[in-house]
Amino acid sequence: MNVGHYPPPKRRGLIVHSILLLVLALIAIIGFFNLSSAEVGPSFLIWLLVALASFAPIPFFAYRAYSLWRADYHIDRDSLAISWGLRVEDIPLSDIEWMRSADDLIDPLALPALPFPGGLLGIRRHSELGIVEFLASDAKKLLLIATAKRVFVISPENPSGLSQTFARATEMGSLQPVEAKSIYPSFVVTQAWENGTARYLWLSALFLNIGLFIWASLIIPSTPLVAIGQQFAGATLDTVPSSQLLIFPVASLLLAVIGWIAGLYYYRWERERVLAFLMWGSSTLTSLLFLLAVLFIITTPV
Repeated sequence: MNVGHYPPPKRRGLIVHSILLLVLALIAIIGFFNLSSAEVGPSFLIWLLVALASFAPIPFFAYRAYSLWRADYHIDRDSLAISWGLRVEDIPLSDIEWMRSADDLIDPLALPALPFPGGLLGIRRHSELGIVEFLASDAKKLLLIATAKRVFVISPENPSGLSQTFARATEMGSLQPVEAKSIYPSFVVTQAWENGTARYLWLSALFLNIGLFIWASLIIPSTPLVAIGQQFAGATLDTVPSSQLLIFPVASLLLAVIGWIAGLYYYRWERERVLAFLMWGSSTLTSLLFLLAVLFIITTPV
């Protein structure tokens, strides 16, 4: 019996997400570079909006790319496991009512919002099937998995192979009873939020970054020039437009977001949670150091 992995098609989706991330990162870098040299005024505001608008979606698409890279459908004699990033669905084979291709439907499935190649994710309602959850990458290879809870839509590279393996597995019967398991990304966030230490570190990093953005925004209009960079004793201070102070809150926010996501990744396992707290604690400390750096810069006589 061919029990094993039937992963979804990944190459096209990873290429599309990589190009999109590269374009967004390039626009954000250009925006922040021009922002650092722009005078306070309309051009400064335009470049600020361009930089923030291109930077904001990067964590979202980076997570989708990571989820696709790790996505897998695994079947054995006991269960069908669907893994998509932080989303995990483990379905006992006895709970699966039927499995068939989406092409067999009379009323076609409506794809979820943002149907990017490699990222058909989300919940829709179908006139015949009711609630349908997409965990797929390719609209041409959709396979329906019906359970009492809902219908799951997946897209294995070899749909017929997975269907045949399911049929043989049900004929042979389960080796041992398996409990159904559903894990959502929001569950990990909620679970971590209930921990007092994690909640304190999250809020500390959040308020430090908000305060840093507000403080830098207030300093820029009132202080035209600041000294940034290594200064030597007795040397003349090199000054730059104060708008370059925005580099600090932007870098602080970027590191905080990366640390928060990395912490959530490790928090899923009890034995790895110390690494999650190290990530979140480092993010908070880094944000504080950026705040102190701005304080040191504005108190340095120009």
